[in-house]
Amino acid sequence: MAVSSLYTSNSLLHSHSFSYFESLKLYLHNGLNSRRRKSSGRFAVSSSHSNPKILKSNRRSRFGQRLSPYDSDNENEAIDDDDDDWLSDGPGPGYSDDKAKSKLQAASNVNGGSMYSRMGRKLKVIKGNGKVNLNRNNYTEKDKEAGKSSKNKYRRLSEEIEVDEKWFPLLDYLTTFGLKDSHFIQMYGRHMPSLQINVTAARERLEFLMSVGVKSKDIKKILMRQPQILQYTVESNLKSHVAFLVNLGIQDSRIGQIITATPSIFSYSVENSLKPTVRYLIEEVGIKESDLSKVVQLSPQILVQRIDNSWNARYRFLTKELGAPRDNIVKMVTKHPQLLHYSIEDGMLPRINFLRSIGMHNSDILKVSTSLTQVFSLSLEDNLKPKYLYLVNELQNEVKSLTKYPTYLSLSLDQRIRPRHRFLVALKKAPVGPFPLSSFVPNDESFCQQWAGTSVDKYLAFRQRLLLKDLAKKYERS
Repeated sequence: MAVSSLYTSNSLLHSHSFSYFESLKLYLHNGLNSRRRKSSGRFAVSSSHSNPKILKSNRRSRFGQRLSPYDSDNENEAIDDDDDDWLSDGPGPGYSDDKAKSKLQAASNVNGGSMYSRMGRKLKVIKGNGKVNLNRNNYTEKDKEAGKSSKNKYRRLSEEIEVDEKWFPLLDYLTTFGLKDSHFIQMYGRHMPSLQINVTAARERLEFLMSVGVKSKDIKKILMRQPQILQYTVESNLKSHVAFLVNLGIQDSRIGQIITATPSIFSYSVENSLKPTVRYLIEEVGIKESDLSKVVQLSPQILVQRIDNSWNARYRFLTKELGAPRDNIVKMVTKHPQLLHYSIEDGMLPRINFLRSIGMHNSDILKVSTSLTQVFSLSLEDNLKPKYLYLVNELQNEVKSLTKYPTYLSLSLDQRIRPRHRFLVALKKAPVGPFPLSSFVPNDESFCQQWAGTSVDKYLAFRQRLLLKDLAKKYERS
């Protein structure tokens, strides 16, 4: 896999003989071979993260929101200003009225030729003799009734924000995804122009997102986080960004999940932001190309983050605090890229200090954090402390056992650790001395076969009774 060629061909994407992803992959494969013949060498990234264009900006919208520096670029990816994307007095693109057309065709047969257009809410018939007649049919009355209905429907919304009647078709369409007045108010506050989009254009864009794996139930969440997505055109923005993800090696089934998790990706320039970020991860951080798709799937936000600042800060901290070699830190980021999002002062440092307080040396902490990097995200009061106390008091283990089985810290105390321990004790199959932490690792079926020698149903029933007893005790204490 390579990440230097990340664009699609419009003609290929419209092919009816292939699925969208099959066509996209075929094009990327051919384009990649072509580029490999024309170029050689490594990525040039010396200035990709010193370019002010790809750093966070202080620009703000009229409503005070911070604007991305990538909302507009040379690729025309951010906002499409074509006239047919915005509401006009007439119907949007794709409008059809079969009945009206048939009537006009009949008039054509009689008068020697006709054509029709929209003049407000009236149909204009141009006869063969050059005279123009206005056909005032029942569509005008229907439109009036529909307008009254929409006004009543959005009366409360109109009291909160200034609503244009031309927005009604779009609002009606968005309600099919579960959006309500409160959601429209949020969209208005975050990015009002998104409500001015022609409903036909909005439908085309949302249908494209669903065609690449976004679930209908997630459209509302996406619009709440990134209402600008209604303005991003399919051809000049959405397809190129999906092509970028596909070329990273992201599986088709995961594209929709990544878009849902990070819809803001569409506001970042592929050439000026996303590709330089990928190059930085490979060349500066040291992530292998073969691991890149896994890293992005684990944490899509890594693509839209100030990766240079977050990496350098955490690299310096772990090197200074734990004496961590670079290879260990790269392993941490590869296995758990969310590390780059964690606060140093409020997240990483307090957990390191806790592990020190229970007797771990820096070398032990490094082993645990390299194997289980999410230890930096576990709650001190609700997770790490209770598990430590159970480890030494009930399981009679020493702290150093955690360096061999750091997974223990990630398992549920109530759902796995305590029930399995108590179950083996009740069956009189618990070994003398320190309780084996390896018994907590396998799934329920393997645990029952290898350790308990009984059925899964018997164990699950025991666990349920134990949970109910614990809940009763907590209720009594409260």
